[in-house]
Amino acid sequence: MTAEPVLTWLYVPGDRPDVVVKALACGADAVIVDLEDAVAPARKEYARAATAELLSDAAPVAVHVRVNALDGPLAEADLKTLAPLPGLSGLRLPKVTSPWDVVRVAEGAVRAEGGALGLYALLETALGVEQAFAVASAHHALRGIALGEADLRADLGVREGAGLDWARARVVVAARAAGLPPPSQSVYPDIRDLDGLAVSCAHGRALGFLGRAAIHPRQLPVIERAYLPTPEEIESAEAVVEAAAVHPGALALPDGRFVDAAVVAGAHRTLALARRG
Repeated sequence: MTAEPVLTWLYVPGDRPDVVVKALACGADAVIVDLEDAVAPARKEYARAATAELLSDAAPVAVHVRVNALDGPLAEADLKTLAPLPGLSGLRLPKVTSPWDVVRVAEGAVRAEGGALGLYALLETALGVEQAFAVASAHHALRGIALGEADLRADLGVREGAGLDWARARVVVAARAAGLPPPSQSVYPDIRDLDGLAVSCAHGRALGFLGRAAIHPRQLPVIERAYLPTPEEIESAEAVVEAAAVHPGALALPDGRFVDAAVVAGAHRTLALARRG
């Protein structure tokens, strides 16, 4: 059975285990415990230990951990401590710039019982974006790629969101070409601007993203609504599937729409998302 697509990912700081516990019950599809940017240097060791304690048992939802910088002194201890834990569903690798970053972690991040842990690469620099397909196809343990737009924006000197659209499209294409799921959108940093979040999600959906990372629970319903199909989209998809079942091959619907295999496949994807909702 195909797993339901993840639409909402909620970031929480690893040095706030009380917040992590609350996040597990707030309705996100997956929780990302952040040991990197959200944690001050003096609290890194505590964040790792607190996260390890929380993940010593199975969690009620998927829990991923964003480890510290792969080229820094903390990532090795993060990986060694957390990878074998039963409550961990995946590792988020920050600032990946080459396929070797993924391979190096994949070869070491193995559970005690021998099963490889799912990895997710974050592309947060110009070099990372340029290496998007090479990273996406680096290792079978890689389950997805995504942009880290705050760091990428700083790296490129881009002030407006539209300046990242080429990089966004590049990552969407690289994920598809490597046989990975569509990437999720990067976080929307203004937790009060829910209207702006909805507009941004609609733009991301149009570019081919699926779902989005959040930094506050109030963002989750907005993201989910934006990425679930509308009643009109569901009705249209149902009409396509029904017509294709009666008349296999290319055909024209009464409303003038042309239907072929690609259109039917898209309709099935729409209905699969609708069943999730």
